Amino acid sequence: MYNFRTDLASERRDIYRKANKLENEVEGIESEQEEINENIRIERVKILDENGEKAIGKPKGSYITLDIKKLRIAQDEDIEASANALANELRKIIDAHIDKQGEVLVVGLGNSYVTPDSLGPKVINEIEVTRHVIKYLPQYVKEGTRMISAISPGVLGTTGIETVEIIKGIVDNIHPKLVIVIDALASRSIERISSTVQLSDTGIVPGAGVGNTRSEISVNTLGVPVVALGIPTVVETAVLVNDCLDLFIEKLQQEAKSNDYLNKLKEEDNYEEIKEALVPKDYNLIVTPKEIDDLIENMSQIVASGINQSL
Repeated sequence: MYNFRTDLASERRDIYRKANKLENEVEGIESEQEEINENIRIERVKILDENGEKAIGKPKGSYITLDIKKLRIAQDEDIEASANALANELRKIIDAHIDKQGEVLVVGLGNSYVTPDSLGPKVINEIEVTRHVIKYLPQYVKEGTRMISAISPGVLGTTGIETVEIIKGIVDNIHPKLVIVIDALASRSIERISSTVQLSDTGIVPGAGVGNTRSEISVNTLGVPVVALGIPTVVETAVLVNDCLDLFIEKLQQEAKSNDYLNKLKEEDNYEEIKEALVPKDYNLIVTPKEIDDLIENMSQIVASGINQSL
């Protein structure tokens, strides 16, 4: 299997197609794209069988990617439009697994003290929880309101407990019908940092994108459907260098279009070669943009609003 070093199914598919010089779709995978407006694009990737699973290393299921442009300078109306698009996609996934009154547990993974990893805890603070009100003050709740609870379990390094163990303990006690897990992801493109949302109905393996794999959080470990919602907030140095090299070559190609070597270099994925040069010196850092505070703030608003609307 390839060392994809990304959590995004759409990126993994593109990497596989490029490496195998495929003109058509990967066997065992279906995909479609939709333009919501000039700033929001949706790509839906569906892994149909074992061929698709083997090709990109993701379990069978649906993976929906929302790409949001200009998030660094997003206005309130941009954030609202993005949240509405997310809510529409998330609602379809939820409705496919549970009924309108099915109880939902929302889990925000990550470390609130590390900005690129703080998305989950920040979103949890904005979730409209109802379970306690329905249980203790039912007279003040509209009939048919869904029970929603939320938790931010922290990380293994501060709790000493595997995240899936904490979540399973909660699931076994309150018996939700579905779990929504929010986490920061890794990407193979600097353009996707805090500007892409991936939804999937297959659960999540925390830390997989940065080589710090923890136990999976899925229907296999919890016994209930798990919807994963993730946003890339970091890339490796090798990814950054590879993207910058592509941009540099592209600039040179404008002046030297007949240079066969540059044309060939631009067509190849140089990530592995760059990584081999960086890793021995411990230079393959995990990097994030300087505007990460604002980006996380905008993304947490989009995700929280999207989840609240969909529930």
